[in-house]
Amino acid sequence: MARKSKRFAEIAKLIDKNQVYDASTAFDLVKQIATAKFDETVEAAVRLGVDPKKQDQQVRGAVVLPHGTGKTVRVLVFAKGDKAKEAESAGADYVGDDDLIQRISQGWFEFDVVIATPDLMGAVGRLGRVLGPKGLMPNPKTGTVTFDVARAVAESKAGKIEYRLDKAGIVHVPLGKASFDVTALLGNFETLLDALQKAKPSGAKGQYVRGITVSSTMGPGIRVNPSRVGAVQE
Repeated sequence: MARKSKRFAEIAKLIDKNQVYDASTAFDLVKQIATAKFDETVEAAVRLGVDPKKQDQQVRGAVVLPHGTGKTVRVLVFAKGDKAKEAESAGADYVGDDDLIQRISQGWFEFDVVIATPDLMGAVGRLGRVLGPKGLMPNPKTGTVTFDVARAVAESKAGKIEYRLDKAGIVHVPLGKASFDVTALLGNFETLLDALQKAKPSGAKGQYVRGITVSSTMGPGIRVNPSRVGAVQE
């Protein structure tokens, strides 16, 4: 506990909790305070001016980060016949149909992304109770229910991430690793914000992006000034 207190005391010297930073400075600070023995994940939390209780104000989608996430993504594809061969050629880690459904129903989850062809969704739907809570259920809105499995696999491997509004009206998204340079983190950040802007519900009123915080796995949140990020200006 003493070590943790000392570490956070040092961090406190770098961050002014009352200040809202420009994105570049914020990411520079995130990198400075990411001193864990592993390569910490850098995440953005974006608070949106929408009502998560209203169906017409939901924000959900997917975006390919230009610099990837720094994570090796294991992709599972539900497909058969030529589409199964297509998925394998594209680099999918696991490809199958009933055999994979059986394994997952028995508690196997050694994968990060699930893609399915539309013709198999009837069978895959039986896994809703186990895949849904883990955020792994294929969905047309995020491009994971498609016959273009080669493209879906390639995008997932390249750094495609899904985003979804939570009950508090916040979107949490990984932007990369602390080992990334600031330019790469900024590129991913701006791509995310652009995607969120395009996904703005027609029912959203007033200021859309209310607040942004970036942080590393073991670090505190650092506030970013939305008005100084071109992608989110009204």
